[in-house]
Parts: sequence; C-alpha cells; structure tokens
Amino acid sequence: MVRQLGELENDIMTRVWQWNRPVTVREVLLDLQAERDIAYTTVMTVLDKLYRKGWLRREQVGRAYRYEPVSSREAYTAALMNDAWATSDNPAAALVHFFGLMSPEQREALRDALRVAALFPDTGETQETGTR
Repeated sequence: MVRQLGELENDIMTRVWQWNRPVTVREVLLDLQAERDIAYTTVMTVLDKLYRKGWLRREQVGRAYRYEPVSSREAYTAALMNDAWATSDNPAAALVHFFGLMSPEQREALRDALRVAALFPDTGETQETGTR
C-alpha cells in the first residue's frame, strides 16, 4: 500500500519530478523559499526521509547529496488510485462513481490511456477474445 505524501513532502517531490534531474537541498530550499519561510535543515530532513522511505535515490557529490526520484509522479498517482480502488467492496461500482466525477477532459485522457494500453483497440475487438 502506498502512503500518500504529506504537504511538504508533496511540494518537494513535485519539484523533483518537474525538474527531472538530480537536485540538491539548496536548490529545493531556494525554490520553496519563494512561497514560504522554511529552513535548510527542514528541507534536508524531508529529503532524507523521502530517501529512507524509498521515494528518492541519492548520490554524494563532495559534501552534499544529489537526490532524484525513484519513480514518476504518474506511477505514484497510479499506485494511489489502485490502493483506493482496492479498498472497495464493489470495484465496478467504484469505477462508475469515479467516472461520474471526471471532467470531459479527464474522460478523454482515460480513453487515450486505454488505447495506449491496448485494452480496447481502435478495431473494436477485445484483447482477451479477439471478438467485437
């Protein structure tokens, strides 16, 4: 089961995911300071916790560490969605309700994702049986 990130963890991971390169504590600190008053040691502690939890890998460069994500934000989001769905006693009903909450843009993204995943090919055939 994937634990949802806390607010500061999410703010930090968002930056690491967006930058898509190894980052230092100082870089994250400077970017966060544009939005809030935060100490270097706080950012360092959260990055270390994210590393120990398996969200980040790190490499020592001189006296500092460079951190990078172990997986993508999309993989994290998918794991959260899967965990939430798995808690339902009626997964089909949960999906129907979830689809009802989606915007038209989100439903279109879902259609695109299903095509990419080849669950529902454009030919109208199902993957399991090869029939329409």
